[in-house]
Amino acid sequence: MRLVDQRALPERLVFLECATVASLCSAIRSLAVRGAPALGAAGAFGVALAAHHTDRPTTVVAAARRIAATRPTAVNLRWGVEQALMAYRSGGARAVLGAARRVVADDIAANEAIGRHAVDLVDDGARVLTHCNAGHLATCGYGTALGVVRGAVAAGKRVSVYAGETRPLLQGARLTAWELERSGIETTVIVDSAAAGLMAAGGIDLVVVGADRIAANGDVANKVGTYGLAVLARHHRIPFVVAAPTSTIDLATPTGADIPVEQRPADEIAVVGGRRVVPRGVAVSNPAFDVTPARFVGALVTEVGIATRPWRSTLAAHRRSGFATGRADPTDPPDRT
Repeated sequence: MRLVDQRALPERLVFLECATVASLCSAIRSLAVRGAPALGAAGAFGVALAAHHTDRPTTVVAAARRIAATRPTAVNLRWGVEQALMAYRSGGARAVLGAARRVVADDIAANEAIGRHAVDLVDDGARVLTHCNAGHLATCGYGTALGVVRGAVAAGKRVSVYAGETRPLLQGARLTAWELERSGIETTVIVDSAAAGLMAAGGIDLVVVGADRIAANGDVANKVGTYGLAVLARHHRIPFVVAAPTSTIDLATPTGADIPVEQRPADEIAVVGGRRVVPRGVAVSNPAFDVTPARFVGALVTEVGIATRPWRSTLAAHRRSGFATGRADPTDPPDRT
C-alpha cells in the first residue's frame, strides 16, 4: 500500500509504503493516514494486503480484526474492513482488491455528491469556519466538509475559509490550510480559542465540519473541539453543518454516549517540537474526539442529500439509500464468518 504520509505535511509531500498489516496498523495509529473515509479505504486495502500474503481465511480474518481495532471511534474503518471481507469470502484475494478499489471510487463519488447537495447552504461571499481536516487527505478525494466548500466554489460562489488550527496535532493548520492553498481558495488559520471572538464580531457565516461517527439519534463524534464550536454557533445563530458519507452513520449506536472516544498519547500535548512544555508529573488528558449533541446540528449532508430533523428517521432513510447497491452494513462486526 502506498499512502500520503500526513505526518510530514505541510513541509514535505512524501509517501509511505506499507508492505505488511503490522506496518499499516502502525501508520493508522500514528496518524500517517487519518480521516474517517480515508481510514475506510485503508481498512479495505489492508484486508487485500493480508489476503495477498496468505491463503488461510482465518489469518485474513484475524488481520481484519486487528486493523479494525486500531482506531475505535471512526466507524468507517470497520466498514471498509467489512466491504473487503465480504468480497474475500465470495471471491478470494482477487475479489478483495477489486472491493477496495470500489471503496475508493465510491467515496470520491459520494464526496462530490455531498458538495453538490450542499451548494444552497453556502451563500455567495460566505466566510466558512472548519475544524480539523475533512478534505481530500481525510477521504479518498475531494473531501466532505471541504467538499462543501469546493462544491460552492465550483458553482461560481466566492467562499473564504477560516481553518481552526485544531489541537493537539494542528490538522487544520497543517493539512486543511495546505489543501486549500493548493486549490486556490482563500484561507486564514486561526487558533481554536479565537473562534468565539470571530463569531461575536460577525466574521463567520457558516460552520462546516466532518464526522467520524454519527449515532442513530444524530449525535456526531468529530475531532475534539467540535462540540464547543457547535455551542458557539448556536449562541451566535450561525448555521452548523455536518458533512459525511452514509458509511459514517452507525444506526447500531443509539446515541453519542455509546460512541467510544479514543484517548491519544499524552506527549501529543506535553511535547511540542521535541521540547516538553508540560511539567513532568502533571496529568494530561488527550481525547481525540468529542460528541456534539444532535440538537446543535442544523443540517447533515450525505451523498443522498440533506438530512434534517427528525434525525432517527431521516438518517435511517439516508443510510438505506446509501447502501442500496448491496454494500455491507457498517455495523457488521469485522470478524463475522
